[in-house]
Amino acid sequence: MIHLSMGKNHCSQFYQSSEVMSFSFYHNYSKHNVCYLRSLSMLHRNKNIALVGNPNSGKSSLFNLLTGLNQKIGNFPGVTVDKKTGKSVLSKNTTVNVIDLPGTYSLYPKSDDEIVTFDVLFDDDELLKIDVVVVVVDASNLKRNLLFCSQIIDIKKPVIVVLSMMDIAKKKGTQIDINGLSRALGFPVLAVNPRNNKGMTEFKKQLENTVNAKFQATQRDFIDNYALAPEAINAVKSVKEVTSDYAAIHFAAVYEKLNIISAEEKIKLKTELAKASFNKTKIQAEETLLRYGAIKKLMQHCVVEIYPLQKQLASEKIDRVLLHPIYGNFILLGVLFLLFQSIFWFAQFPMEWIDAGFGQLIETLKSILPQHFISDLFVNGILAGINGIVIFIPQIMILFGVISLLEDSGYMSRISFLTDRLMRKVGLNGKSVMPLISAVACAVPAIMAARTIENKKEKLITILITPFMSCSARLPVYTILISLVVPNTYLGGLISLHGLVLFGMYLLGFFMALFASFVLNLFIKVKEQSIFLMELPVYRMPRWKNTLMTMLQKARVFVFDAGKIILIISIILWGLSSYGPSNNHSIIAPTSLENSFAGIAGKKIEPLIKPIGFDWKIGIALITSFAAREVFVGTMATLYSVDGDDSNTLREKMEAAVNAQGEKVYTLPTGLSLLIFYAFAMQCMSTLAIVKRETNSWVYPLLQFVVMGLIAYISSFAIYHLFS
Repeated sequence: MIHLSMGKNHCSQFYQSSEVMSFSFYHNYSKHNVCYLRSLSMLHRNKNIALVGNPNSGKSSLFNLLTGLNQKIGNFPGVTVDKKTGKSVLSKNTTVNVIDLPGTYSLYPKSDDEIVTFDVLFDDDELLKIDVVVVVVDASNLKRNLLFCSQIIDIKKPVIVVLSMMDIAKKKGTQIDINGLSRALGFPVLAVNPRNNKGMTEFKKQLENTVNAKFQATQRDFIDNYALAPEAINAVKSVKEVTSDYAAIHFAAVYEKLNIISAEEKIKLKTELAKASFNKTKIQAEETLLRYGAIKKLMQHCVVEIYPLQKQLASEKIDRVLLHPIYGNFILLGVLFLLFQSIFWFAQFPMEWIDAGFGQLIETLKSILPQHFISDLFVNGILAGINGIVIFIPQIMILFGVISLLEDSGYMSRISFLTDRLMRKVGLNGKSVMPLISAVACAVPAIMAARTIENKKEKLITILITPFMSCSARLPVYTILISLVVPNTYLGGLISLHGLVLFGMYLLGFFMALFASFVLNLFIKVKEQSIFLMELPVYRMPRWKNTLMTMLQKARVFVFDAGKIILIISIILWGLSSYGPSNNHSIIAPTSLENSFAGIAGKKIEPLIKPIGFDWKIGIALITSFAAREVFVGTMATLYSVDGDDSNTLREKMEAAVNAQGEKVYTLPTGLSLLIFYAFAMQCMSTLAIVKRETNSWVYPLLQFVVMGLIAYISSFAIYHLFS
């Protein structure tokens, strides 16, 4: 029996150790926000294992193998911006909690995601404290990785060192004496390749032994930490219990940023450290020099490197072409162009089959089901809504599949490198590119990814401009509108005009984001220098299994997350479209859609949207799609089904739609106006919520909502009248 004692903030849910968990651990982490186990039975909890390491060291791949969770894995720095947790069964009697922490180069936190790593490693709460730290070390960059590894060793927790990228180290001519390195560090060292599962059996056995043994961390320091700052170390120890002298130095350096130190302790530390004249910059510089000196001696005994005639990796030869300052950018544009062409090339036929199949099913059911409101709800509400979801699964899968291939191959990091110069002209740097690229999938995790940006001004600007990037939620809107108003022709017999326009929409969002950044850079004044450092991973063959899993996972997320919203709104909209008020204030089935509750609401807002070419049905879709942009398609499917259109497919229904004057609704001016509106308008409640949380203010999301809405309206007005 486990007894729970709640703090000031009550826990809403407690996850039993036998269940698999996956949750985000944000930078506002506080021990008052979690449940506390206060009984002796807490000793039987699963042990907590932390995976740490430099960015792009293979840490997330190892986590995926240990837990079996389908976690996003990408071959670029900064992919893990949250703390993700899963269960790993090491043996019949041993199950552990595995925690994948954000990649970092040092224990000194500079960005919000690095503070997450620090908080977790140093938290002394009995429920949350880390029992074993697994340090994933890139063997092909051993010297740099050992700096962080040596810091972890000196905090005096049980450690296992995992050497990844051994195949790359071998190609570079690096030979590592693993047993000698283990003796020198004082901890187990194992070679593991998560990509092909090599070494995992031995690693799990070592992890189980370390977890179950009463392990005593080595008492010797990697360097003489106490000599660095004796007064500061004693000052910290007088206020807070710490695991080692080195831990005390870190608390002295960054205590103001930490969430695991109370306000009272911070006040005491400030006073005591002032007496000790603690200079964190000087201490950190001295420590780094000492560590690299010790690492150099260690490597002389345990590592053989071919310096004079070091082998040139194939990646370096490829980068001469792909990172060329001129034609490297043209290659990048070509890759992105092929990405959006493939969406139309490969998705066209399955989408047509799905749409035609649903159209035929709906017509068949209409002919055989009795005339009843339940039949009408099922056919025109539920099925029409499901059609608006399922039809876009092929495009969603293709989009994420290609993005996964680019990430896994190592090319995604090159995009940051190539665009750094352009980013700096608008007040950002290459680190902002990764959140912007991630926004092509979804703006919510992309905004969270901005935590990796140390510069506060650049982080804020990145958060504010990210929603301009065209996300996957806009993809269903773009494709249905492009297919309606753009001719289905091929330039030169190969280049789809539909794909070309879709590519243009994504470029439009990107350049609008850059323009917005340029403007914001003029108004936001923060004197803080930024440095862009990024390690480029080697090129590798993509893992097709990982790509397939990503495609299936994203399709599932779209169906069950976005699909739930679309289906619920479709059912509500069916009710509002099927019923309306009567003269005696009762509810009746109206003679036409215009007299329904939805029709009346649409007519009310029509004067506002008519100048940009929209009718009242589009107006209803604009309102419903504020929940999620992709709801636009589901709304159209429901409205035209309720309106009694006999066409089979949604596209045919929209193509045949006419206004009161008998003119086509979806003309070229109206279609382009709608495309521009959805490209610029902030129509996503989830994005607004995440901006509020990341900025800790309602000012910025409200500013985004108003400004982006105005830009969308003015741009649509200009486009509509220009093409009319």
